[in-house]
Amino acid sequence: MTDSIRVLLVDDHAMLRAGFRTILDAQPDITVVGEASTGAEAVSQASALKPDVICMDVQMPDMDGIEATGRIVADPEVHATIAIVTTFDRDDYLFAALDAGASGFLLKNSSPEDLVSAVRVLAAGDGMLAPEVTRRVMQRYAAFSDTAAKVSAPVSPPAEPFTDREAEVLALMAEAMSNAEIANALFIGEATVKTHVSRILQKLGARDRVQAVVLTLRHGLA
Repeated sequence: MTDSIRVLLVDDHAMLRAGFRTILDAQPDITVVGEASTGAEAVSQASALKPDVICMDVQMPDMDGIEATGRIVADPEVHATIAIVTTFDRDDYLFAALDAGASGFLLKNSSPEDLVSAVRVLAAGDGMLAPEVTRRVMQRYAAFSDTAAKVSAPVSPPAEPFTDREAEVLALMAEAMSNAEIANALFIGEATVKTHVSRILQKLGARDRVQAVVLTLRHGLA
């Protein structure tokens, strides 16, 4: 018996929060532990409830979801991963969310199965971006270095260099491949891929795969 994944729902529409709660609470391994209707409430609730995953809206009164995400990620006492869940498929939201520290990006017209899957993936520490979103991230950061340098501190190469195999794994991560797909491509076991991914995250100082890929594409680290 494993502990339930603790989820905090953040959205200024009560009906939408109720719908998300119904979907998630129906899962045997997920429990909604709280709700918030503003970004400020989200910061407070995250600190008090210590959720594993936060589903965060963008447009809210008082404080938007992007600012709330940055504040939550900066709190050393909170270890939640954050998925931005929005109606608006906008690049400015996507890249602002990634820069703020979000680990996932999901549209509100996604299926209930996608929502449940996203929560589980984020709880496992594997950031989640839809394939079409990942392609946009790759395209944007391929020509984004000058602008990116203005919005975040430069990233130095890892103190401990990547091994040849780690560099191969990181390059495939940047192509949005799953661990299973990487294992097949490199003819190695999935457990070995997980070990390489873990070491890559450690060397980059990245929270999860999404941040690792963003740092890699933005700064040409692999």
